[in-house]
Amino acid sequence: MRFRKPTRPSGRSEDSRRGSYTVTIRFYEELNYFLPESKQKQSFEAPLYPGQSVKDLIESLNVPHVEVDLILVNGVSVDFSFQPSPGDYISVYPVFESLNIENVTRLRPFPLRTPAFALDVHLGKLARYLRLLGFRAEYRKNWDDADLVSYGVDNLLIVLTRDRGLLKRKVLDRGMFVFSTDPEEQLREICRRLDLYSLVRPYSRCLSCGGKLTVLEYGSVEFDSVKDKIPPGVISWCREYSLCTGCGKLFWKGSHIRNLDRIIRLIQADSLL
Repeated sequence: MRFRKPTRPSGRSEDSRRGSYTVTIRFYEELNYFLPESKQKQSFEAPLYPGQSVKDLIESLNVPHVEVDLILVNGVSVDFSFQPSPGDYISVYPVFESLNIENVTRLRPFPLRTPAFALDVHLGKLARYLRLLGFRAEYRKNWDDADLVSYGVDNLLIVLTRDRGLLKRKVLDRGMFVFSTDPEEQLREICRRLDLYSLVRPYSRCLSCGGKLTVLEYGSVEFDSVKDKIPPGVISWCREYSLCTGCGKLFWKGSHIRNLDRIIRLIQADSLL
């Protein structure tokens, strides 16, 4: 869509007549979590400074720009560099994964229709759970903020973090703040916000490294080459195995599978709500 300059309101607001610099702004859906309760789910006035971009305005209200996917000024979509004028009405929407908004000004080069993630050092268990569902989830225990952001940007990944300041880095264009502190709730939150349910492919990735799993047929040449790694007590009864194409780790359905199955069923139940 070609950029269009928003039409300014025909009448001057009371604030404008008094010479003050304000705009009216409203944030939608989960973006409200970044706001004080008095400003959530409603329009409110915000100060505007000369030459201030809409991106700077949004972040001055403590909302990270990477959480935003659509901005309307007086009903017309704009990009982050747009400079509002006093009296403008601004609507700010979060990342849309289940709604196609291709015919408006996108704030990122292309929509994230196949989401993949890079997670900060505090989200290790969430990384394993995302891998359990079949998503690419990169995680390093020794990542500092700069390494995490750089890796995410270079590999077109959504950076997941509980550090709001990290999401305000200018170089970052894909990121999400994780609100919950419980790993299972974090998984449910990400699946809900990005509408990931139709993309879930359980047990298709290695929980340790995130590499893709391939079925290892019992009795095949490939199986015989790695069967020495399987405990005798397991190989006596188990006939279904998977091999990680990344780290070479073997997987079979042991006693831990009950908890993993429970998490998968939890996400499947959420998809029906």
